[in-house]
Amino acid sequence: MSAAGDRLQDTARRAALALPDVSHGYPSAPGLDVYKVADKVFLIVTDDPDEQIITVKCEPEHARAQVRGYASITPGRYLDKRHWISLGPGPGITERLVTDAVEDSYDLVAERLPRHDRRGAR
Repeated sequence: MSAAGDRLQDTARRAALALPDVSHGYPSAPGLDVYKVADKVFLIVTDDPDEQIITVKCEPEHARAQVRGYASITPGRYLDKRHWISLGPGPGITERLVTDAVEDSYDLVAERLPRHDRRGAR
């Protein structure tokens, strides 16, 4: 079942907040809810009702495959387009896909943290 925009955003928020040591807020723009682990961004949720997307970090090869595989996945909207993808509502964008994308992004960021910052990361 495809995730509608608001469900996509809610699913991403729930997935992020279930992870260890996550903080979030609106540090740069009022419409961008930014999720971090140890001050490193791994998820951006856009609050704009006309642009219901999330942006996550992704390995470049996997990012290219996701962009090719889903019409609703595009190169990252706000960050380096090789390492970030944006997911919007559409065919094939399921709650499981969104949760996996958020968890993978978190893991990618957490594994690159200095050892002393990884204490709570999974």
